[in-house]
Amino acid sequence: MKASTYLAGLTFVGLFFLGGLLSADRDDRDEQLKGNDAQVRDHAAAAVRDGRRIFRFDTFGSEAFWGGALRLHQTIAGAANGGVGPGLSPRQALSLGLRVDAEALPQDLVNGVRQGAVNLDDPATTLALLKLDAVVGLKGIFGQDEKISAVGIQCALCHSTVDSSFSTDAIPPGNIGNRLDGWPNRDLNVGAIIASAPTVKPFADLLGTDEAAVRRALMSWGPGKFDAELNLDGKAFRPDGKSAATLIPAAFGLAGISQHTYTGWGGVSHWNAFVANFEMGGSGTFWDPRLNDATKFPIAAKAGFGNRRSAKDLITSKLAALHVYQLAIPAPRPDGNPFDGRAKRGEDLFNGKAKCGVCHVPPLYTEPGWNMHTPEEIGIDGFQAGRSPDGRYRTTPLSGMVAKQKGGFYHDGRFATLLDVMNHYDRQFSLGLSDDEKRDLVVFVGSL
Repeated sequence: MKASTYLAGLTFVGLFFLGGLLSADRDDRDEQLKGNDAQVRDHAAAAVRDGRRIFRFDTFGSEAFWGGALRLHQTIAGAANGGVGPGLSPRQALSLGLRVDAEALPQDLVNGVRQGAVNLDDPATTLALLKLDAVVGLKGIFGQDEKISAVGIQCALCHSTVDSSFSTDAIPPGNIGNRLDGWPNRDLNVGAIIASAPTVKPFADLLGTDEAAVRRALMSWGPGKFDAELNLDGKAFRPDGKSAATLIPAAFGLAGISQHTYTGWGGVSHWNAFVANFEMGGSGTFWDPRLNDATKFPIAAKAGFGNRRSAKDLITSKLAALHVYQLAIPAPRPDGNPFDGRAKRGEDLFNGKAKCGVCHVPPLYTEPGWNMHTPEEIGIDGFQAGRSPDGRYRTTPLSGMVAKQKGGFYHDGRFATLLDVMNHYDRQFSLGLSDDEKRDLVVFVGSL
């Protein structure tokens, strides 16, 4: 090779890598983007901002259902404040899993709580917190007379909690704090909250039963669980007599994940539309002809859920930004949990002998594509899968397991610990894992 040709080649390679470095540097300087690149950046930032506001504060018009139909606000207020019964005090609300956004509290109220000068047993204090928009996921509607006239719910009710940054002798950590969007509130007793409403007749009418039966079903859920299919198929209990409710799922770490729920149904935006219309009681549009199957979904088919067209759509215009925000929420990483030798051994087992990585493909820790499996494939009963259109279970993403662990694992919390999960799959696939290997796997999964 001639020297000139050799030098020319080196020059080309050098320019190629220099060009790549300069290009990467330009991409890293986000504030210097121009034209379409700047539009994409600004659109993404605006969508995240708008989606966060929608996730935290938008009721989608659900106050017409929770206030107008169920009159839940009357239970919260109590007879002394224009409602019914004893009312809901802050202490009772916290015991039901409702959480308070510390950033929404004025300093004088914070000081009063810390000094024990705020009455946590007075429903009037709960109303004051609602006026401040401080109750995570719950919106109080107040009239000119300052009395509560309705209450609506927000996405954050079930899919947010708070950190442990605020506590007193009277209020343990984790009740008041900074919002943690996307974290499933596994302390929230949704069923008990709904059952406390003065009437649940709308549910009874939909399900073709009486209010006593509805309240029994609601009270069977327990903390951290919700039955999203009850208003579709009317199956309140499993064949073994246990509640048909499932664990509230996480809404973080969803980027790149195909299916949003334990049993498929659809992607994030599909489920957002479904929940906003039929679980939250909002006013919008929804199309899914699978719900016209009167055999599988007799309640939904009769009610026309497969083609809902509200006169005033308060949902559809918000789905795009809401979707972007949810996809932007990363799965939380465990604090103070270094990736040590045990975790490395667990990772090697995960991708090798234990075969976990066959379905939980790194780094998504679910399958790219249609990540669904039959009950037989994963070795469990098909009751919950049978309540979905495809009769299968999703390969649940594993990132953020520390935040998901309260309430157990799998869709219904049937496995109390990750070690129980490892034991199940060891038996299901005859893996021959030792006790130490299972513990190493637990450490690795807990580090994700």
